[in-house]
Amino acid sequence: MSIFLSPAPEVVLTNCFSLPFDNAVAAARTCYSPKGLVTAQEVAALDVEDESLRQRKLARRDLLATDIFKAGHHTVFQHAELQFALSNVSRHFVWSFLHNHPFYNSDQVSQRYVAVEPGTFLIPDLRGNALNVYTQTVEAQFDAYRQLIEVLHPAAQDEFFRRFPARRRELEKWRSDIQKKTMEIARYVLPVATFTYLYHSINALTLLRYHRLCEQHDTPHEQRFVVRRMVEELVKVAPEYELLVQDPIPLDAMPESEFGMRRATEPALRAEFITEFDASLAGRVSKLIDGNARNEPLLAAAVREVLGLPKRALSDDDAIDLVMNPGRNPYLGEALNLTAHAKLTRGMLHPRYTFRKKLSHTGDSQDQRHRMTPASRPVLLFQLTDSPDYIVPELVKHDEKALKVYQRIMDRSWEGISRLRRLGVSDELSAYLLPNAVSIRFTQSADLMNLWHKYAMRLCYNAQEEIWKASLDEAEQIAEINPRIGRYLLPPCGLRNLAGLTPVCPEGKRYCGVPVWKLTRDQYHRII
Repeated sequence: MSIFLSPAPEVVLTNCFSLPFDNAVAAARTCYSPKGLVTAQEVAALDVEDESLRQRKLARRDLLATDIFKAGHHTVFQHAELQFALSNVSRHFVWSFLHNHPFYNSDQVSQRYVAVEPGTFLIPDLRGNALNVYTQTVEAQFDAYRQLIEVLHPAAQDEFFRRFPARRRELEKWRSDIQKKTMEIARYVLPVATFTYLYHSINALTLLRYHRLCEQHDTPHEQRFVVRRMVEELVKVAPEYELLVQDPIPLDAMPESEFGMRRATEPALRAEFITEFDASLAGRVSKLIDGNARNEPLLAAAVREVLGLPKRALSDDDAIDLVMNPGRNPYLGEALNLTAHAKLTRGMLHPRYTFRKKLSHTGDSQDQRHRMTPASRPVLLFQLTDSPDYIVPELVKHDEKALKVYQRIMDRSWEGISRLRRLGVSDELSAYLLPNAVSIRFTQSADLMNLWHKYAMRLCYNAQEEIWKASLDEAEQIAEINPRIGRYLLPPCGLRNLAGLTPVCPEGKRYCGVPVWKLTRDQYHRII
């Protein structure tokens, strides 16, 4: 029986190794082969004419595969890459499950630049009044989305032409660009149930992990459906993988689940947590809560180790400048991120920073794409209270009419969720009505090398507003405790300017309109 009244998720394996299972066993056998590389074709016994002998070879293959898998020797199962085309999956599922780990690559349709059409949302298997409440709430959210696109247009247009005054003479030419700015903000009111479509690539080992954990919070029904279809697609081309597929860990057996009951019995704990967390941010989007004052000497020492130099031959100041100044280190001016591969820049792995941050669901969906700056993201259901709890974009704050529309639909969204709960609908299904604006609270820790790359992307004025604000907060606070490091945490134009590269802005026709490379961080300001 389907758990969806809307079109069920579509899952297609679009690309895969020709012999993925045999390749894993070939990799394992190669480790102990005195005769050179073992091929997948050899393992599959494709050249064996005697059927009895071939079956014995395949039995040995299966025994070896299950033996090394049970022993935890899993690297051999990472070679086979699987590319899936996914459609009719919710944004909530993507945030909660597909992108909540580092071992994937995705490219999905953007809500910033592609208008969301009515009716494109997940509908759980609800009946009667519950179904009416659910669909009416989502329809109100989609109506508010269309209304905000229209209401925000004058404010977005004013800000756009403030940046590009010369373009005012060609209003029609730039109308589409202005509308994209309004769509970027209006999407905050859309429900996390909104459909998306994407290419999602993982290796075979990651898929096996998906299956084992597919019943965890926050979207276990959708996860189980999609992951089972992914496994089925793989088994079509390599049925041997059925030997390795383990049953999912039941939701009630997971250690988080015992705390889920407190939602009903101790709701005050949620409110207390939110108050405590928000106070700790001290007014910031992202608050530095741990960073070693010795990060700079640590970085300098690592640079000297790479170069084989004593301290008297290369001071801390000069070592940090050598590795982080794009004028001296040409790796940092490259569009191709080379920092993890170049020996000198790997010294940036040692300084580390930890931030406590609060973003919307849509803002964090951007942040989590930086897979090498990991975070302990929440079981969202465990953070929710009955009170509206959401982020308001800057452009909405600057337009009174838009703010009224925005606040009204936020109240309407939480009202719909409360009504579903009173009707006995589970928190899992009710949560699909949460707007993209819902607050996500978490802690994030990362090394300097990967933070540097993130800031090089997200301090750009074209970056999504919230992740830009968080990155600015973080760069400012790093500069306070580690000024020799912080001075080089810059947007791409700032780095290219120091490197002497032209054009300074790498965005071409997408230039934001502000010569940010000429500004100090305390001068950074944007509304759109």
